[in-house]
Amino acid sequence: MSSSKVFTDHVGTRTTSPNVEFFREVGQVAGVTLLSIAMLTSSVLAGGLVGLAISFRNLPDVRQLRNFFPEETTYIYDIKGKLLAGIHGEANRKVVPLDDISPNLKRAVLASEDSHFYVHHGINPAGIGRAALVNWAAGSVREGGSTITMQLVKNIFLSKKRAFTRKIAEAVLAIRLEQIFGKDQILEMYLNQVYWGHNNYGVQTAARTYFDKSAANLTLGESAMMAGLIQAPEQYSPFVNMKLAKQKQKEVLGRMLELKWINEQEYNQALQQKIKLGKIRSFQGSALPYVSNTAVQEIIKKFGRAALLKGGMRVQTTVDANFQKLAEDTIKEWHKTLEGRGLYKNQMALVAIDPRTHFIKALVGGIDSKAGEFNRATQALRQPGSSFKPFVYYTAFASGKFTPSTTIVDSPVSYRDGDGWYYPRNYDGGFMGAMPIRTALALSRNVPAVKIGKAVGMNKVIDTCRTLGITSPMVAVSSLPLGAIGVTPLEMASAYATFANYGWQSPPTVIARITDSSGNVLLDNTPKPQQVLDPWASAALIDVMQTVVKEGTGKGAALDRPVAGKTGTTSAEKDIWFIGSVPQLTTAIWVGRDDNKQLASGATGGGMVTPVWKDFMEKALKDVPVMKFKSPSEFTRPKAN
Repeated sequence: MSSSKVFTDHVGTRTTSPNVEFFREVGQVAGVTLLSIAMLTSSVLAGGLVGLAISFRNLPDVRQLRNFFPEETTYIYDIKGKLLAGIHGEANRKVVPLDDISPNLKRAVLASEDSHFYVHHGINPAGIGRAALVNWAAGSVREGGSTITMQLVKNIFLSKKRAFTRKIAEAVLAIRLEQIFGKDQILEMYLNQVYWGHNNYGVQTAARTYFDKSAANLTLGESAMMAGLIQAPEQYSPFVNMKLAKQKQKEVLGRMLELKWINEQEYNQALQQKIKLGKIRSFQGSALPYVSNTAVQEIIKKFGRAALLKGGMRVQTTVDANFQKLAEDTIKEWHKTLEGRGLYKNQMALVAIDPRTHFIKALVGGIDSKAGEFNRATQALRQPGSSFKPFVYYTAFASGKFTPSTTIVDSPVSYRDGDGWYYPRNYDGGFMGAMPIRTALALSRNVPAVKIGKAVGMNKVIDTCRTLGITSPMVAVSSLPLGAIGVTPLEMASAYATFANYGWQSPPTVIARITDSSGNVLLDNTPKPQQVLDPWASAALIDVMQTVVKEGTGKGAALDRPVAGKTGTTSAEKDIWFIGSVPQLTTAIWVGRDDNKQLASGATGGGMVTPVWKDFMEKALKDVPVMKFKSPSEFTRPKAN
């Protein structure tokens, strides 16, 4: 059996008694006598250090490593498992088991750092003796002589300050550690703990950064180059100086050859291998920033920032990356189209939610996700205009006193508001007389909406909004039904999704599930819907909003399937909207300017936003079967109070 094969047994596939096997084979390399002397010396020195340990009563208890979890990067994925982002503090780390690390790398690291690792009991007397002579001659600490076990306890428990007392503490802790943990356990902890440069801690993120591959797939040449980084990662980084990196690689391969862990052919092949570098990944941006940033805010709210940066969470979002890309591309294309129609400097936002689960399926916070971190879908408070009216009409239907066919008169009216009077006006400046509520909402008449709001009570309308998750400040003034408040596109999409699900609601979320790095579930967002609205009133509103699309201001959003929705336009044309739904998907689209100036004279949600909504929904629903909304007749109408 070759010495290379013997070593693979130790650091590749685990053996039941690695030290016994190692002793049996290593005689071919260095001779049993030399190793026996080394072990004897190690034992004597170990005994002396155990005695010294009495002087180190305040040293950390190494047993706590049984429950030690190093800082790990949090990874965010799409619904199908595609990686979107890695979020971390200083340490970019993904812990992997020893069996998932290439034997090439294990051998290279041990050859470079501690070739007697599987022989000693935490300290290497020969190494310490050599370092002691160098340090004594220099009059200061110049050379380490640390074993891998000593390096591990130093990295986890001790300061980085070089001192003789710290070296003794390392040795004491290393002996204690080896009394509790097996060699493979220690090597696994070390390889996942050590710093490899460019904010990479642990072999997995380092392998991804330097060679764009998993630690399990590293070649001998790549492994030797990585092992050479440990003593001075940034100095020997191939990203910084490939010449120095190759020099260290050659030193490591030479040491492996000297130990007969590789042969001449393997040595030459590794040196000649062309190194293909990856790219520095730490603090890299997300593939889908709007989705990742929204997930991050949810995580911080639930678990705190420290858990996000250090907790090694695995976050599965509710978003399919391809579907999100479709939404982002739609917004980019229509931004240019709308600029061509006179809506200069326009910004846009889109939120698509599955009303059955309240899972966010797409979220676009602006025309360019790379242009800045401001997310208009979740952070921009904009006036909804007439898209607020459904909240008023739902409240009326839920009171039991109104139906879609109830007559309301579109005529001049005035209301006392504070010290003055309020005279609501329609967008066209005229009045149309008596009409059913269905027509009033379909044509987006302002005066009937204000009259209905007054009839049911503005505070009741505010209660409806709060139930639907709208948190913006609201005052029960006469103009409230016309959308004189600030809302986010996410709030509007979620509210309309609740109507589309007949009053059943779950909190809107972009996160489906979170586990830790070991697979333990930390958060399961399986929908647990609650009935928060009256089902008949919700169905009646959806029925009326279908008329908006069939015959009213929302005609531009009509599809080859039932659609319920509402346009929105503020009085100064600063904000224009369309929020619409089919039974399987609710989408809100907003258009406005960041400086809150007028978009263009005559710009309306019905004229400018419905084509955007229609274009997106036609693509989004391409393979989705046609479904009809439930009729109000399937539910019991509430009784009037």
